[in-house]
Amino acid sequence: MLKAGIVLLALKAVAFGDTFTFNTDPLAGTIAREVPQRLLVGGELFIQFNTAKDTFAFAPIIFGGDTQANFAAGPVNALPSAANVVVLQTLDDDNNPLTPFGAFNAADLIAGKLTDHGPGVFVFFDQDLSLPELIYSDDLASNQADLKVLARLINLFGQTGIDSLSSFSAANFSLTSSPSAVPEPSSVALLGGAVAIIAISAVRKWNRARQ
Repeated sequence: MLKAGIVLLALKAVAFGDTFTFNTDPLAGTIAREVPQRLLVGGELFIQFNTAKDTFAFAPIIFGGDTQANFAAGPVNALPSAANVVVLQTLDDDNNPLTPFGAFNAADLIAGKLTDHGPGVFVFFDQDLSLPELIYSDDLASNQADLKVLARLINLFGQTGIDSLSSFSAANFSLTSSPSAVPEPSSVALLGGAVAIIAISAVRKWNRARQ
């Protein structure tokens, strides 16, 4: 029973995913809304993200007070007219390798499909960095909206990142009403590893005691 219980604890620790929480206005404290030109604001997180179990959690303020995440995914031509969470599977807008597909390009494609104005977030594959990014837009339906890079998904590099776009689902995005700290993926991984090491050590001791 001891052996089974400890192994189960280790497996449960590994099964839990990370939650990356955003609970403040992404453009607050920046000059983005104070200047006439369109800006892309940095200061993003550099994270490892597993689409099978990890989650981005947003306070309603991210969506202008909306209490529901309206998810859409696919190539630009397949996007609906209303969404506040978009995973864009289109990888380029002009088929020109000299003009890498960036956040503004992706935002413009999305704005060309959406008709419901309002803030939101989108994931796209940045050709210049060769990885997916999570971007906030002050208005997903406007091609003049300011943008904020929320996170770079550094483990999903190259073709792995391109392939990951189709594995995102609504389960990767949720709303939260209570502030919470953004976890460090390394800390979660270390915790899982520590539990596994403790479990293995305890099992070995238990086996020796039986011999």
